[in-house]
Amino acid sequence: MSGYGDSDRPDDWFGPSTPPRASGSARPGYPGASGPSSGSARPGYPGASGPSSGSARVPGATPGRAPVGGGPAVGGARVPGTARVPVSGSAPVSGRATPGAAGIRPVSPAGPAGSGPAGSGKGRRGRRAAGPLSPEAAKRARRRKIANWSIAAFAVVTLVAGVSIMGLTYAFDDIPDINTFEPETSTVVYADGSELTKLGAQNRTLVPAEKISPLVKHAVAAAEDQKFYEHSGIDLKGIARAAWNNISGGNTQGASTITQQYARHAAELTGINYNRKIREALLARKIEDRYEKDEIISLYLNAIYFGRGAHGVEAAAKAYFNKSVTAMPGEKDALTASEAAVLASVIKQPEPDPVTGHQGYDPHHNAEEAKIRWGYTLDNMVEAGWITSQERSEAAYPEKTLAEYDPKACQLQCLNDKPVGLIMEYVRAELAAMGITDWQQRPYKIQLSINPAVQKAAEEAASRKSESSPMHELPENHQAALVAIDPKTGQVLAYYGGDDGAGFDFAGLNGGHSPGSTAKMYTLAAALREGMSMESRWDSTIEKDEERDREISNAGRTPPACAKSCSLEEMTIRSWNSPFYMMTKEMGPEKVVEAARDAGIKSMWTNDGDEIDLTAVEPTAVAPSKFDVEVGFGQYPVKVIEHVNGLATLAAGGVHRQAHFVVGVERKNPATGAWVKVDGAEVKSEQAFEEEQVASLLEVLQKIPASSDGNDVSLDGGRPAFAKSGTWELGPSDPTANGDAWYLGATRQVATGVWVGTSGDRKALTNPDGEPIYGGQEPASIWKMFMDAVHAQLKLEVEQFPEGGPIGDPAKFANGLAVPETPVTSSAPPAPGNGGDPAGTPATPDGGAGNPGGPGGDEDDEPVTPTSPPPPPPSPTAGAPTSSPPPRGEEDE
Repeated sequence: MSGYGDSDRPDDWFGPSTPPRASGSARPGYPGASGPSSGSARPGYPGASGPSSGSARVPGATPGRAPVGGGPAVGGARVPGTARVPVSGSAPVSGRATPGAAGIRPVSPAGPAGSGPAGSGKGRRGRRAAGPLSPEAAKRARRRKIANWSIAAFAVVTLVAGVSIMGLTYAFDDIPDINTFEPETSTVVYADGSELTKLGAQNRTLVPAEKISPLVKHAVAAAEDQKFYEHSGIDLKGIARAAWNNISGGNTQGASTITQQYARHAAELTGINYNRKIREALLARKIEDRYEKDEIISLYLNAIYFGRGAHGVEAAAKAYFNKSVTAMPGEKDALTASEAAVLASVIKQPEPDPVTGHQGYDPHHNAEEAKIRWGYTLDNMVEAGWITSQERSEAAYPEKTLAEYDPKACQLQCLNDKPVGLIMEYVRAELAAMGITDWQQRPYKIQLSINPAVQKAAEEAASRKSESSPMHELPENHQAALVAIDPKTGQVLAYYGGDDGAGFDFAGLNGGHSPGSTAKMYTLAAALREGMSMESRWDSTIEKDEERDREISNAGRTPPACAKSCSLEEMTIRSWNSPFYMMTKEMGPEKVVEAARDAGIKSMWTNDGDEIDLTAVEPTAVAPSKFDVEVGFGQYPVKVIEHVNGLATLAAGGVHRQAHFVVGVERKNPATGAWVKVDGAEVKSEQAFEEEQVASLLEVLQKIPASSDGNDVSLDGGRPAFAKSGTWELGPSDPTANGDAWYLGATRQVATGVWVGTSGDRKALTNPDGEPIYGGQEPASIWKMFMDAVHAQLKLEVEQFPEGGPIGDPAKFANGLAVPETPVTSSAPPAPGNGGDPAGTPATPDGGAGNPGGPGGDEDDEPVTPTSPPPPPPSPTAGAPTSSPPPRGEEDE
């Protein structure tokens, strides 16, 4: 319902919106009024001047008389302090009067005639002085008289025709279900209850009739319909005046009461024509029969547009004064009479009209006329007895409490320029899963799991815009993503997928990234499920799978001293690839796919760039056909949020809880305004992995934070945490460069994953010195910065992970010797990696057979020669930067 006062009533169609004029009358006491008037001018409104036409309601007027400050006079007017001046045939008072009626001409805010609160202009000239008419003048008078009678006859016919269909229209027109007409805003709040944004087609909050301040109702009636509490929904005099003016060639007018205005809106009657006006009047009568006055004005107030993007009086109170109409007079933060008058005054025309050029009555656009109309409203409130004369005299325009307004600023769903805006797609999807699809029309309160303090910490740690972030000094095309989840609930605590809330989402919505060695967590979980032991021994010297004739590279690194009898613990910390290749081959890649799915990975991309929904297929249907042994060390892209969900499953002792944002939904009862809880989808807890198997795995992974590429990222205070880093190479274009770098780690309370790549075209990751970036470097530093800040801000207690012990069969899948042989002396230092020699330097890829995706590979989890070309990148949205293409090879840690 756009402004009632600007689309349909170029004059005062929607009620007494401007002071009317009375022939021959003036109301002194309004500074600024001057000049002769046809009808009356109501001085006292700054800027009112000059001659005007129109009429004013004059107390005590009777047919044929216009008593102004004096005794009765037929066809005349008395002006206080002056002698009686005849109207007919007199020159001192401009205008025309005939025995029986005073001249009436409403005023348009932007029209060419009229003056006072809405504008100024020149009134019509009066008759000549009394005396004989010339033959030509007499002829003109006769023609004018004939024309007037013809117009009057047409008006009568029109009115009779309208009345003739009144009964039928009244009988067959039903009033719509009014309570369903106004789309209301839904509010999205953070975990702490503070508002994040509003959702909906219109910014509106419905308020029950009994909760709207009576001061606001009175102010609106004073501005829009002074006789609202007296008439029966129709202003017959106004209709007659408007009809005459329209037929006689004057400005097209309305004359609608508040009830008629609401009837028009409720029945969606549009345009200005006589048939519509008749239907509007009839519906108004039916509304008056069915509803009390207080209900009608409340429905009206909840429906109308106040400008500033505010639909309904509650949204308007917040937009103009940051207050609520539910606060009653005398209560803290209640609207004052002056503030209520401002709201009431803007209804006539809330925004500038590009057609007429009139700037409306919002003080931001038109301060001078806004104040004039404000004074008019308060004067009418005094006249009606709603405020006292003293209160009026003491009233000041509320400039100090008036909120600042930027017309260009977003008023609804304003998250496009904020990183947190990216979560709204998840929120909408979760609401739909709960069966809530009417959030744009019905009022809901949607509480999210996002903690504002945690979200801020995520943005400070991961955004290049943050001067304290490790990303700040990296090249401009470098991009990070960070997601944090509560392992005990599955609630997403923070989500950062980029700075543009409406742009490309690097954390999940627009594709995935090759996880590299971080995927080895699922490989180990799968093997432990199959009965393997973390105590098993492995041959680190194997460089080729003879059976499949495939080279296995470890980024050119020389096997460690343990050679053919390396513990799985050491192989995991070093992120040595050959044991994970052989492990995956022995148990089957479908076991790794299954473990990843059970942990929380829903989507995985193939070498051809196809997204596979792992929840919709059996693992054996896609592995090894689409996901071969390379899945054991992270070639195939996954989403950051799902990868962190898998991490949270391990942090929770193997219990999977689906990551989610919506934690509570309430719907407002339109009758009472009370909020009622809506039953949502239950978050299930599933024991995906046996607790003792997970404890055995985490016993090893807890040793990684202290030595990640020589970067000690142990948490403050020695807080227990486990982690895994991963890196994937850029590809054949530059075999020595890296394209994806990860660091995933968790405590018992917070599981966090960090990915670093590039936006736009996929390029090499380099630090300020131009050297390659690995997962244990910048990503690990971001992880530590965030985790330390969050645990401190939330004052989380230190919680220990369950102690892990030996489980499984040490011989299961193992290919190493039970008793270590003589250590093999390394001719080259190991490349930096999880647990690797801090003094080590990245090895140059051997240039020969590499991992799937290209030569070279993973500094700490080197893949093998590909059996198929590397997968193309997942399809980003049109015009969006390209996500990291599926893996080229791992160069990790």
